[in-house]
Amino acid sequence: MAGSLIKVDEFTISSPVSSIILGGGSSGSSGLNASIDSTYDVYMVQYLNVFMSSNARNRIRFTVSGSADTSANYDGAMKQMYANQAYYNSSPTNATYINSLSLGTTQDKSDNGTLYLFNFNNASEYSFITQEQIQTNDAGEIAGIMGGSVLTVAQATDGIQFFASTGNIASGQFVLYGLAK
Repeated sequence: MAGSLIKVDEFTISSPVSSIILGGGSSGSSGLNASIDSTYDVYMVQYLNVFMSSNARNRIRFTVSGSADTSANYDGAMKQMYANQAYYNSSPTNATYINSLSLGTTQDKSDNGTLYLFNFNNASEYSFITQEQIQTNDAGEIAGIMGGSVLTVAQATDGIQFFASTGNIASGQFVLYGLAK
């Protein structure tokens, strides 16, 4: 059925890991050998209850042939909204990853989000995502983040990596869906 979400890959962290990859072919964390390819035009990632082994940030990169693209070509624009203070805008350029706010070490200081992935399988276009996140950060602040990020390299990307800025990701459930045409 058009517009339906089809589960492509998933991974649940059962013990701390430095990073996970959804998609990425045989490099994927689930062992399913799933890749982001031309099967779907748009993919979606949902992640729930992500928190760290030490106060750290949840970071994202795209993968090329299963390996994280670590080039300084990630640009973004986000609005960060807080329950206890004014919002602010951020627009990182030429970064080596897509950043999130600092997370704590327990479920009550976790990150939850939805990413929509576009142009990942198109080698002639930039891969980009839109982001919707809600979290309670390591300072106990409730925050929402809306925005998008792009990898400014015309190449096919086949997966998405989540990793901790320091230490490990202690917990989290990650699911990759394809949006049926």
